[in-house]
Amino acid sequence: MSDSKTTHVRHHTGAPTTVVSAKPVVLPAPGRGEDLQVRVSAPAGGGGLPVIVFSHGFGWSMNGYAPLADHWAAHGFVVVQPTHLDSRTLRISAEDPRTPRMWRFRIEDITRVLDGLDVLEASVPGLAGRVDQGRIAVAGHSWGAQTVSALLGARVLDADGVPGQDMSDPRVKAGVLLALTGLGDDLTPFAAEHFPFMKPSFDTMTTPALVVAGDKDQSHLSTRGPDWFTDPYTYSPAPKSLLTLFGAEHSLGGIPGYEVAETTDENPARVALIQHLTTAFLHSALDPADTGWEAAASALQAAPDPLGTLQSK
Repeated sequence: MSDSKTTHVRHHTGAPTTVVSAKPVVLPAPGRGEDLQVRVSAPAGGGGLPVIVFSHGFGWSMNGYAPLADHWAAHGFVVVQPTHLDSRTLRISAEDPRTPRMWRFRIEDITRVLDGLDVLEASVPGLAGRVDQGRIAVAGHSWGAQTVSALLGARVLDADGVPGQDMSDPRVKAGVLLALTGLGDDLTPFAAEHFPFMKPSFDTMTTPALVVAGDKDQSHLSTRGPDWFTDPYTYSPAPKSLLTLFGAEHSLGGIPGYEVAETTDENPARVALIQHLTTAFLHSALDPADTGWEAAASALQAAPDPLGTLQSK
């Protein structure tokens, strides 16, 4: 039985938007060892709603990333958050035989969500018939960004540097990649040994996407500096945009949650900027008539003391 709840999220105008969310919605997942648990959040009113499928970072679950999920739902999106097998809520050990394939299971989770949108739509009270399944975006943070990048066309290189399977999905029209790791040439020995999937090729990542990187995000997985996180923009074909946030570390100011331990750079203004820009980007990417992204980009450029810089190609 779904646990359904209603929350109020305020627009910048001050008018509260009612958001309805249901969890756990369970999608059967043969061969995964656990059925796929999903949280679905949506505005209580309106129709023709576009979809964002969000992939959490390592160890998180469908219950994380409220600053993003709540904001997107309050601004007209159906937000779908699967719980991946690496979630701390599932307590799967590192010795589990599924562990080496965990990155593949994550990508399959996103595809399973796309395949199950009718089921998910029917699971939220009052949502049926209000979803525009022709307008789908994916988003993710950290390992979640690596996961959804595959649906945008990124590939994983094998030991010989040959691109692996194409797991892109034509249903996905746009993406947001938050703190996505870069090329695999400069991995630390530990990362190279334990995370062989961290050797991406962005050459075929053709779907429009916004890449968000922190200029103080120093990863212990790479010998390079924070510019490592700009690789997905640099090495992928247009159309792409890159938002580089000044002073931001891996949590980008606190997107995984309010006051969580792993946020080392808590900054509500930075989180608010990410909320605003990702919302504008996805609305415009999914609706050619929407000019919100142009306006948001111009406003950032014109800001007297901007929190970051934006470039596009």
